[in-house]
Amino acid sequence: MLYYLFQFLDERYNFPGAGVFQYISFRALGAVITSLLIAAVFGRRIIDILRGLQIGESIRDLGLEGQMQKRGTPTMGGFIILASLLIPALLFAKLSNVYVVLALVSTVWTGMIGFLDDYIKVFKKNKEGLQGKFKVVGQVGLGLIVGLTLSFNQYVKIRKYAPRLLSTSNVPDIYTDIKSTLTTVPFVKNNEFDYSSLLFGFLPDSYTWIVYVLICIFIITAVSNGANITDGIDGLAAGTSVIIGLTIGVLAYLSGNKVFSQYLNIMYIPNAGELVIFCAAFVGACVGFLWYNSYPAQVFMGDTGSLMLGGVIAVLFLAIRKELMIPIICGIFLVELVSVIMQVSYFKYTKRKYGEGRRVFLMSPLHHHFQKKGYHEAKLVTRFWIVGIMLAVLALVTLKLR
Repeated sequence: MLYYLFQFLDERYNFPGAGVFQYISFRALGAVITSLLIAAVFGRRIIDILRGLQIGESIRDLGLEGQMQKRGTPTMGGFIILASLLIPALLFAKLSNVYVVLALVSTVWTGMIGFLDDYIKVFKKNKEGLQGKFKVVGQVGLGLIVGLTLSFNQYVKIRKYAPRLLSTSNVPDIYTDIKSTLTTVPFVKNNEFDYSSLLFGFLPDSYTWIVYVLICIFIITAVSNGANITDGIDGLAAGTSVIIGLTIGVLAYLSGNKVFSQYLNIMYIPNAGELVIFCAAFVGACVGFLWYNSYPAQVFMGDTGSLMLGGVIAVLFLAIRKELMIPIICGIFLVELVSVIMQVSYFKYTKRKYGEGRRVFLMSPLHHHFQKKGYHEAKLVTRFWIVGIMLAVLALVTLKLR
């Protein structure tokens, strides 16, 4: 909103300093500062409201050290993240940008799914919360919206440049903006993959959108659930999301910048740079939430926050066509999710075969396994963050290491 206001003041009245709002870097800085201020100023008030409503976490005794001391800690703190993310994004981003609109829609959509889950747990006293099938329906719905938008919206294109005859030529670039189902493959020299190749020639390329929508549904569901599972100890999901959000912001800036995208020989996506503002607000919101969620936590984000974080991260990756980097950058989410799948699958298999269920880990998700081995919660979270930083650096290295 502020972008349009200062654009009007600049064009109509030549207002001093109004032109600075045209710069992505300035608006990103404004977004991150605003999100931090909102979390700092209103976070405590939101926690007090949640405590006054007796919205406390119901803790199951899993035999983990210090676990039962958390009983009664306010949950649904994801509202702190939502407010700290949405308000700066609405203030500083271009609201006509299709990628920003998708990010905002995904934030509200997945936040509502998480809120329904928390509401049923807290107010309906149902520890199971929203049934899994309804969560999946919501995630599939978002996948359809994102997949169809990225497939058919007229403003979602990539730019292809014609090769220059002479490197020193002053002739302007010749380019074409095209609809495409190309994505980026890490560690590969010519690192572009077209989803139309998955049709294997059995169907015309016009049906590629079906494959792409299914991929969007799978990615959003997987990453959203991965973030939800990771939210098991103080600061783990929020801190990991900060690292991921920073990495996506860098990738969005490079992908949306003509000079850097050509230098790095990566896909140039017109208007994708606007997502840097959203990523800045996202990072600021998560850091602000960490002020209250770091060990020992004063509030839990609940599914209102965790499902939202994963859903938004997935949509951002899809928007900048870097979704194949998710296993690297979101490695923490992936390992946590896989550990649960392995544990449940192996337990059911051994119970059916031997009459007694056996386990791969002492407890799943993986962070509980390490807790059972005696690692302190704070140290465990810090080490997970360090691994997350290493994965983020590895992902950025793939831009040159092919």
